[in-house]
Amino acid sequence: MAEAAINNYKIDLRAVEFTLFEHLKVDQLFALDAYAHLSREDCSQIMAQCARFATEVTGPLNGPGDRTGCRLEGGRVTTPAGFREAWKKLWELGFPVFSMSQDAGGYGGPHAVHAVLEEMLSGANTAFQMYPGLTHGAADLIASFALPEHKQRFLPAMTSGRFAGTMCLSEPQAGSDVGAATTRAVHVDGAVYQITGTKCWISAGDHDLAENIVHLVLARIEGAPAGTKGLSLFIVPKVWVNDDGSLGEPNDVTTASIEHKLGIRASATAVLNFGDNGACRGILVGGHEHAGMKQMFRMMNGARISVGVQGIALASTAYLNALHYARERLQGSDVKHFKNPNAPRVAIIHHADVRRMLLEMKAKVEGMRTLAVKLAMHNDLAHALEEKDAGTAAFHQAQVDLLTPIVKAYCADQAFRIAEMAIQTYGGAGYVTDNPVEQYCRDAKIFSIYEGTNHIQAIDLISRKLPMHGGATFKVYLDGIKGFVAEHHRRPGLGPEVQDLGKAAESLERAAGAIVGFFTAGKVDQVMLVANAFLESLAEVTVAHLLLEAGIIAANACQRAADDQSQEDFDFYQGKVMAAKFFANFVLPAVHAKAALIVDCDRSALDIPDAGFSQAG
Repeated sequence: MAEAAINNYKIDLRAVEFTLFEHLKVDQLFALDAYAHLSREDCSQIMAQCARFATEVTGPLNGPGDRTGCRLEGGRVTTPAGFREAWKKLWELGFPVFSMSQDAGGYGGPHAVHAVLEEMLSGANTAFQMYPGLTHGAADLIASFALPEHKQRFLPAMTSGRFAGTMCLSEPQAGSDVGAATTRAVHVDGAVYQITGTKCWISAGDHDLAENIVHLVLARIEGAPAGTKGLSLFIVPKVWVNDDGSLGEPNDVTTASIEHKLGIRASATAVLNFGDNGACRGILVGGHEHAGMKQMFRMMNGARISVGVQGIALASTAYLNALHYARERLQGSDVKHFKNPNAPRVAIIHHADVRRMLLEMKAKVEGMRTLAVKLAMHNDLAHALEEKDAGTAAFHQAQVDLLTPIVKAYCADQAFRIAEMAIQTYGGAGYVTDNPVEQYCRDAKIFSIYEGTNHIQAIDLISRKLPMHGGATFKVYLDGIKGFVAEHHRRPGLGPEVQDLGKAAESLERAAGAIVGFFTAGKVDQVMLVANAFLESLAEVTVAHLLLEAGIIAANACQRAADDQSQEDFDFYQGKVMAAKFFANFVLPAVHAKAALIVDCDRSALDIPDAGFSQAG
């Protein structure tokens, strides 16, 4: 008997619209030539349509897909029941290519809206969304770097969902150390090379959703230098694609195995062998040798932002499910009547600790969503202004670069923690498969690991992003916070929290100075030791700033709602104010502790003897 399809995905569209249009004013983008073909109304309708798809189509497949997983039989991977039909419907609706250029076959929509579409699709079914998400990234890379004839050969099929896509970096001996890759490429003719090697941990590496899978493979051409500088990027289809776009013969790409994982079990994570029979061909991207890492970083950076969005997605639906449960579950009496054995039971949302957990989840989810949309909006403005105002475009691109590791790492870490907190809100009911939050927790754990572990993001932040433009990008970021604090620190209601933000920013600045000092003194190991603490601090200051911005907007709206006697509006906006206050008072103080540990430069983790960890083993 087929398992009953139950949708557990939840999304608060009003909260999404507040972030996009009341807070960040994303509708200003529609006044620019790049996005003038769309309007706020268009995007609201698209988001509503996406929410329906997520709740009606892929949401119900999430639990059954997790329990069924993928199967590898006879060298072919089969996805769970319903996935193929959902794939077809998804591409008919066009959500995966919303932000791709119209020239490449997309709708040319803003990334700020695409981030929300991606959140809904990932939240409803993270494993399923891996397949179109990677296809979007691969198509975007080909659109950006491939030769015109190769774009024509692959893009129409990829942007319509006929072909899927992946990126292939990791190898058994080369995970995060990509430069140790040994996959080889031997020139055959023109842009065509013979490819030989093995890639592992390849998300969506094989499946039955599309007619073909286009792998983007990093390989080393014969005679190329060692390390990442010697890597080139190749388009390697599972089935060869002829010049006219038609399918040819199988391209000697075989699936050796798929992983059995903690989470996202319905996403096939594959070990792929290329050229076991000497018949695998790849096309050099753009015709450029040794440009592989530069080209791949476009897809990797996009994937890192997408991982952050995945984190927000699962955190959001975990929170909303926990909230729904807390409103319905009767347990215990009100604490005011704890001595009365006959006191009526109340819903657990009335208990103080449950309210604390719910408000922490709400504040973090809404702050992280705002962070991701703000990054995406910087990306949109960088693109739209590139030809008209190069200086302003460069500013927005620098902010994208600074915020990318924060979005990836912080949102990934918090997704797991928020999902765990949702389980705690449910109590024992959250630990069993009858409720969805245990799956959210399992699915979320991978986010801090793939697309560059979160420590790699922290290293990228302090070694590349912090010193960008002589530190000017970070200074501009801090100046923005200082300006906000100067304007609002005396504001009734939220003034004390704004002042706390200013103090946290000062601690962050001291920590940044200490890190620069460690670099100058040659204490690189000390920098590595505190990198994660610095990234978390920067993320928490950023989220606090965004929540307080939203809180001030909401406080003004609260007054209007009170004047209009609209209880629903008042409650909604008051929730924003309280989320900002909570984060500033319960989360932001940790920045001072982390800044202190950075400045104090304890070296116990570095100085302990290896045998000092344990004599066992």
